[in-house]
Parts: sequence; structure tokens; C-alpha cells
Amino acid sequence: MSGRTVTIAEVARHAGVAVSTVSYVLSGKRTISADTRRRVLDSISALGYHPNAGARALASKRSNVIALVLPLRAGMHVPVLMRFASAVVTAARRFDHDVLLLTADEGTEGIRRVAASALVDALVLMDVELHDRRVPLLRELAEPSVLIGFPAEPAGLTCVDLDFAAAGARCVAHLSERGHTEIALLGAPAVVYERGTGFARRTREGFTDAVAAHGLDGVALPCEETFDEIHETVARLLADRPGLSGVVVHNEAAVNHVLGSLRQLGRRVPGDVAVVAICPDDVAERASPPLTSVLIPAEEVGREAVRLVMEKLRGAPVPEATLLTPQLTVRAST
Repeated sequence: MSGRTVTIAEVARHAGVAVSTVSYVLSGKRTISADTRRRVLDSISALGYHPNAGARALASKRSNVIALVLPLRAGMHVPVLMRFASAVVTAARRFDHDVLLLTADEGTEGIRRVAASALVDALVLMDVELHDRRVPLLRELAEPSVLIGFPAEPAGLTCVDLDFAAAGARCVAHLSERGHTEIALLGAPAVVYERGTGFARRTREGFTDAVAAHGLDGVALPCEETFDEIHETVARLLADRPGLSGVVVHNEAAVNHVLGSLRQLGRRVPGDVAVVAICPDDVAERASPPLTSVLIPAEEVGREAVRLVMEKLRGAPVPEATLLTPQLTVRAST
């Protein structure tokens, strides 16, 4: 029957049940015996049936779609952002929801447009700034929302993320434990800090506060993404700070360029300079040498964001703030 749309009535005939039984199996609104449920699901699979989204939305007043608002802006490392997006999509499918991806930087207008059109049941927002223009609108909308990231004033919102301040502090503590007294943070591109992007600012604050708490000498610098720019930054850093022996890199696009620059400048890792990164595990593992790192848990954050928004859709209470504890894995670079 691949040449035309299969109807719910055909599924019911194939399974030998009433149309209403098929509907209940799909919606989960009534308990159906395991044997009947299995017959219906087998028939759905055999016939290639797909529920009509429009009819289902009219019946339930739900679209079964989540909007993922992910502006692709300068200075953002797209491969890591896509890990978050993929995790949201995968988790949403487990709840029988699809994802509408909004990538244009429309600010509040894009959110207002999809909310007004009833295209989506809920929203998940990424690339959250400390003073994010989208936040006041979220407080007004009927649709529930979850932010991956924290604005400066998160009260009344639902936010989830890695605890980036703790991540920056954990890197400093690790280098301090290894006896390093002069260290540096090479962070996100300057434009990311200028926008007030929360995760970058919080990592820098965590690093700076921990440097003071441990009595170390430290500096935090923005870091661009091309080899020439990074090489210039690293060369200037080493010239200004000849006693520097530890570097924290919070810029996935820069990790390998930092290591390459250190090699070109005659510094061995970890013999002369220890390096810690805040990045996905596979980025750290593929580096040469493999990097001690704090994991950016994109999959876990994405899953939790979807779980929270689904809880809100069914009217269940959820915590306002969910901060994941940073996990540091020691590898060859320290």
C-alpha cells in the first residue's frame, strides 16, 4: 500500500479490532490488553500507517511539535550546537513529538510568529544571553518553554545547563593540584563575550574566582578560531608570561590550533605547559596528546530539556534551575 495513504480503518480491519481501539493504542488514553496492542502495532508496521498530524492536532488541541530556537550567530561552534539539537530531536521523538528548528536570528519575532500560529506545543531555547531579549516574551506566552542556558535573572523560568562556573573552577583546581601557579584561560571568541552569552561569561567568572581562591596568578583571554589568530594570541601570552605553565581552553574550534601553536613555539605538552579543555569527550580524545577535559554533556542536557518541557505540558511541577555537575577526566595533557 506504499502508493497511497493508509487509513486508520484499514489498520483496524487488518488487526481485527474496532477503529476506536486503534485510536486508543495510538493515544494511550485507555488501557488496552498487551495482546491487542501488539496486534494493532504489528498491523501499523505491516501497512506502513502514519497518523494524520492535522487530524490528531484538531482532536487533541496539540501539534505534537516543539520549537527549538537556535540562532546560528558569529563565534558559535556549530558542530557542538548540533549535538544539542540532535539530542533534543531524538528525545522529542521518544515523546512522539517532532522538532521545528528556528535558526534565523529573529529574536522575539520568530518566537511570537510560531506561538501565534499554534504550530508548536512548547519551546526550547539555546544560545541564552545574560540579558536575553527573548526572556520577557517567554514569561507572557501560554506555551511552556525551557532554556538551555541561564539568563542573569532566571526566576520564573525553567533552565537547564552544565554548571559552567563550576566547570571553570574545576579546571583551575585541577591545575592547582598539579602544582601550577601561573595559568590562563583561552575562551570563546570576543564577539561571544560581547553579546553577553551566558555559558562563556560564567566559565570566565568561575575561572577568575577560582584563581583568586587558590592564590594563583591567572589571566582570561578571548580566543578566535583561525590558526593565525590563535597562534598570535598564544605567542603573545607566552611572551607576556614566561612563567605560564597551565592553560584552560574553552573553545572547541581552537583546541587543536592551541596545541599546534604551543608545539611551534617550542613548548611541550604536558612537559612545559599543561592543557585542560572544556569540550566534548571525542574532541579531547582525538587531540594529540589526548586532553584532560571537562565534558560538555550535550546529549544529557538536550534530553533533560525535553523531559522538563514534557512535564510542563502535562501540568507537572518542575524545578526552575537544573545545573549539571561538571565531570573532569584526566588524560595525557596534564
